[in-house]
Amino acid sequence: MLHEVINWLVTTIGSMGYTGIFLLMAMESSIIPIPSEIIMPPAGYLVQEGKMNMALVILSGTSGSLFGAYVNYFAARWLGRPLLVKYGHYVLIREETLLRVENYFTEHGEISTFIGRLLPVIRHLISIPAGLAGMNHLKFSLYTLLGAFIWVSILTLIGYFLGQNQELILRYSHQVVIGLVGFSVLLVAVYLKMKAKLI
Repeated sequence: MLHEVINWLVTTIGSMGYTGIFLLMAMESSIIPIPSEIIMPPAGYLVQEGKMNMALVILSGTSGSLFGAYVNYFAARWLGRPLLVKYGHYVLIREETLLRVENYFTEHGEISTFIGRLLPVIRHLISIPAGLAGMNHLKFSLYTLLGAFIWVSILTLIGYFLGQNQELILRYSHQVVIGLVGFSVLLVAVYLKMKAKLI
């Protein structure tokens, strides 16, 4: 089944080109559950075959991720927050809870957004609390772009070096996720230590 999905993605990306990468990654970055682990490696394989350009593949994947994140961010900011303020008490979400979320993102929004882009599951969802909290748009964009660029680049390089070997792609993608989780834990520890020194 996975072999068929990846072959379909290679064909789709090959026919739609960079637009296909952009659209698939935009879907992946919103709430549509398409794993980026099966989008970017096939694109990397096409780069290795000489059919696509590495820089444009990474640019398409990164910008698609940003666009998908914007969908969640602005939907939460313009629609979700007013609805939760007005009706949240019916589902046990009080305005005080939103204020706590807002204060958290005012204080820690940058690192939360950056790390969130590197971690599975959280990657799709981090834009929603950022939007609900009204996180600064420029900061949200910057840290989303940075995190997405790193993740997209890693997956593209995996596909470039491993080709269509699905088993190796999945194995190395899994190892990369573990490595990024470890990196994120270390980064948070350093961040908290620096914040403590500033207090």
